[in-house]
Amino acid sequence: MFRMLASASFKAASCQPKVLHDVASRHLQSSSYDVALVGAGIVGLATARELILRHPTLSFILLEKEKELSSHQSGHNSGVIHSGIYYTPGSLKARLCVRGASLAYEYCDKKGLPYKKCGKLIVAVEQEEIPRLKALYERGQKNNVRDLSIADAKGIREREPYCRGIIALDSPHTGIVDWRQVALQYGKDFEEAGGKVLTQYEVNDISMVKESPAGGAEGLKYPIAIKDKKNNEVRCRYVLTCGGLYSDRLSQISGCSREPRIVPFRGDYLVLKPEKHYLVKGNIYPVPDPRFPFLGVHFTPRMDGSIWLGPNAVLAFKREGYKVYDINVRDLADALSFRGLQKLVLRNIRYGVGEMYRGIFIGAQVKILQKYIPELSRSDVLRGPAGVRAQALDRDGNLVDDFVFDGGVGDVGSRVLHVRNAPSPAATSSLAIAEMIADEVESRFAL
Repeated sequence: MFRMLASASFKAASCQPKVLHDVASRHLQSSSYDVALVGAGIVGLATARELILRHPTLSFILLEKEKELSSHQSGHNSGVIHSGIYYTPGSLKARLCVRGASLAYEYCDKKGLPYKKCGKLIVAVEQEEIPRLKALYERGQKNNVRDLSIADAKGIREREPYCRGIIALDSPHTGIVDWRQVALQYGKDFEEAGGKVLTQYEVNDISMVKESPAGGAEGLKYPIAIKDKKNNEVRCRYVLTCGGLYSDRLSQISGCSREPRIVPFRGDYLVLKPEKHYLVKGNIYPVPDPRFPFLGVHFTPRMDGSIWLGPNAVLAFKREGYKVYDINVRDLADALSFRGLQKLVLRNIRYGVGEMYRGIFIGAQVKILQKYIPELSRSDVLRGPAGVRAQALDRDGNLVDDFVFDGGVGDVGSRVLHVRNAPSPAATSSLAIAEMIADEVESRFAL
């Protein structure tokens, strides 16, 4: 059975952990652990760290299908430390974001990880946006977002000399950081506390074992077997999965429902040419339009000095497809045959076509960006990187905006916990989410 927590109710290389890459090194290590975690994105790494710090006498292993940690969503995002403005007051998402941002700044200070509090303006450029902006201000106040204020047109120019708008919400404690660097540091903490990290281990099966391993003296102390596609096996007492783009498939192989289904959406960014960096000082965001499912394009400075513009939001033809022509037949058929996606597309057909058009024709994307910075021109930008978002959808085509846990049924279900959905802003909230997941693990399992 799955449990949904409704939001209304509730230096990079030096940070890389030591990992066991090849089969020979795997056989030198114990293959039985108290807890196995699957998925080494930022949520999985933060949770692994939280659990081992709470339970230092237990043995933990973290399994990751890629060669490197934090290779997908955690390493392909805007790099913003959000402050918690957008979310329903009192909701779980709001509380986790506000606490998560505070914990993230404290953690970066403690570990010496660089970040910048460059702030954010949410800018109203049309009269019809002003009531929505003022409603966001009220939300931010109720969510205890620090030092939030409203700036008039003059205040906007003082904050962002080249930005034009009627009024804006000024969030000075919004920041930027390299989230992959943070995630790798979580992994280093986990490894230093005694945890094991095993990469290139693509989980293919999670099941109960029927008998003890040959020559084993511990009986069924470790009754769960996790096998990869090469038939290597790790035994454990309990399993926690944080699978991101593959969370539904990981759930399915242990006998759980695949819903909510993961549908991948690619976001393509533009980058501002270096000689035009003076146009943007901090984050510049639009006022969200409730008619549309995604936020819209924005201006985002990066820790490396670059400035990203975007992204759009289009269906990715591959779950890890960062290029337009990346296609996986299974992933594409899986998405297109899902009634939930079909219903979402039919409700937002005009919006979706517009997103695809702007993804193909850069000038159309620039035209929207010019509403905020009129001096921007088509010649000022280049095509940039892309990210893929693991969007959870229900069968009615609704974006699942809540945290979802699934434990399944039967003997396996009593020892497996799937984190089915950890919605944005999961990176900002990662340490707070890890606390919540660890609490859930402790409530379900006899650690």
